[in-house]
Amino acid sequence: MNKNKEVDVSIILTEIEKEVSGIIVGQKEIIHGILRGVLCNGHVLVEGVPGTAKTLIVKSMATVLGCDMKRIQFTVDLLPTDITGIMSYSPEKGFKVEKGPIFTNFVLADEINRSPPKTQSALLEAMQEKSVTIASDTYDLPKPFFVMATENPLENSGVYTLPEAQVDRFLFKLLIGYPSAKEEQGVLKKNTTTSTFESYDLKAVLNPKKIVELQEKVKEVFTSEIIEEYIIRIVGESRNKDWEMGKYISYGGSPRASIALYIASKAEALMHGRDYVIPEDVREVAYPVLRHRIILNYEAEAEGITTDKVIKQILSKVSVP
Repeated sequence: MNKNKEVDVSIILTEIEKEVSGIIVGQKEIIHGILRGVLCNGHVLVEGVPGTAKTLIVKSMATVLGCDMKRIQFTVDLLPTDITGIMSYSPEKGFKVEKGPIFTNFVLADEINRSPPKTQSALLEAMQEKSVTIASDTYDLPKPFFVMATENPLENSGVYTLPEAQVDRFLFKLLIGYPSAKEEQGVLKKNTTTSTFESYDLKAVLNPKKIVELQEKVKEVFTSEIIEEYIIRIVGESRNKDWEMGKYISYGGSPRASIALYIASKAEALMHGRDYVIPEDVREVAYPVLRHRIILNYEAEAEGITTDKVIKQILSKVSVP
């Protein structure tokens, strides 16, 4: 990859972050993480307490990336066909396929944990195969296709735990925290209670075709065998029960975790203007890639041990090449 192409990517990403900052105050790590997910052609799960602009961030990103977006509010009575679509019949027109809201570039699955597993599973085929089966026919989804899901970690009533099979299909799990005092002061001036989303007039920096081109650039980023071995050792350590944190781990990262680290580190390198991966890229993406793939036991919950703490210990334990 030549220097000009590297500069182009850096300029594009900076432009996107600048445009989004017109409505979003702070949350640079989240914006960076979503952009990385887009470059990896992967889905992102965003978790945070109510009022931290999860939905607004995703909506803003879809607008700036120049993609069509549809929002699905997950509720307890939502049916799988409400997402994928149905085969309808009328005497005048006969059978007709009514495509659901999943047929778009960006699907905002808002509060995904408010629907039962049967409804959540309607996303599985779409997320993995990028296609949807309605009746007996299979339909390809638009390119690019992303699921950006939000969930609230606080409530226990009226929410359902996401099945591990579905959680594993999210490339990243991003955590949104509270803003700093200075950022929160900026929120007061930019909040969408006193101003509408449309009034910010966000400009599209990319389009679907350009996004697909950038995804191809990610695949071209060089990863040495030493970095590949480093990735395998990190994931392998998450399955190891014979060390200090091992007693808290029920299940470690699957081979899909290794694949996710591999592609995510390439995207991270590209976002920093490099056409090769360094260990810092792997370490940077380890948290969002592994925090939903390492399953902890009840002992960890009782002692206040989080997956992020386990990942931190793994990264300090595995020697850096």
